[in-house]
Amino acid sequence: MATNCTIAVIAAGAMGSAVGRRLVQGGCTVLTNLDGRSEATRKRAAECGMEAKSLSEIASQASYVLSILPPSNAFSFAERFLQESEAAKRINAEPLIFVDCNAVSPPTVKRISTLFGQRSPTIEFVDSGIIGGPPQEAYNPTFYASADEKDVLDKFGELSNFGLKISLLKEGAGVGDASALKMSYAGITKGTTALFTTMILAAHASSPATAEALLHELGDSQPEFLRRITRTIPPMLPKAYRWVGEMEEIGSFVGEGEGVIYEGIAKLYKRIEQSLNSNQEDVQVLKKFVEEAKKEL
Repeated sequence: MATNCTIAVIAAGAMGSAVGRRLVQGGCTVLTNLDGRSEATRKRAAECGMEAKSLSEIASQASYVLSILPPSNAFSFAERFLQESEAAKRINAEPLIFVDCNAVSPPTVKRISTLFGQRSPTIEFVDSGIIGGPPQEAYNPTFYASADEKDVLDKFGELSNFGLKISLLKEGAGVGDASALKMSYAGITKGTTALFTTMILAAHASSPATAEALLHELGDSQPEFLRRITRTIPPMLPKAYRWVGEMEEIGSFVGEGEGVIYEGIAKLYKRIEQSLNSNQEDVQVLKKFVEEAKKEL
């Protein structure tokens, strides 16, 4: 087991808490901030072995801060952390490494990096994109990472000694490139899930008979699509609210023109979120289609 390292993971959501647990299992001391968080989140953090600290304590004690938040909170958290860190006295002589692991566009992550460059010469910055689900048992997602300074990137790579799966982007890469990879991958995977969802709902809106015919035709001519529908739509439903901001970031990444596609996808995931919280009509249509697809296969 590697020598102990103190790492902060913000926040203790589904991904953050699982990453925290993996690092604890690897021998790390893992800190988090629970200001304003629910009792369920506090319980989850404690069960994963994470220790609750103020942001100033984290700035003083941690060697790394992994920011794992909804995309809309990434910039505001970086600002708040910088403010809290200004008066903190570092226990460790080494600079703190702030790792933005959020699903944000390259321009957004570069704005965050610039914040640290302008205001805190004692904090170094790494851009990271997480591809995959939360760590569990023998499975780990991949933390793809890039940075403007090779030494900082290599230091982040050392966290692979504590159980994380890390892939460093080096040749010609800098801040923004890991986020670009995350945007590209999520644009494909979550984008295709959105296409399936959109057309299932559109077919059903025409008539139940249309949706049924679509199901049978996919089973006959595109069974691989039907299998993907059964795998991707059910886990998407409770996560749709988290994907709205991510799709907006992807739209920004793609740019004018084709980026409008992802603005539409963001609206779709907002629609699913609203269905979950209200009459659930769309959600029930999708669940029924998935169950019938399983029978078709």
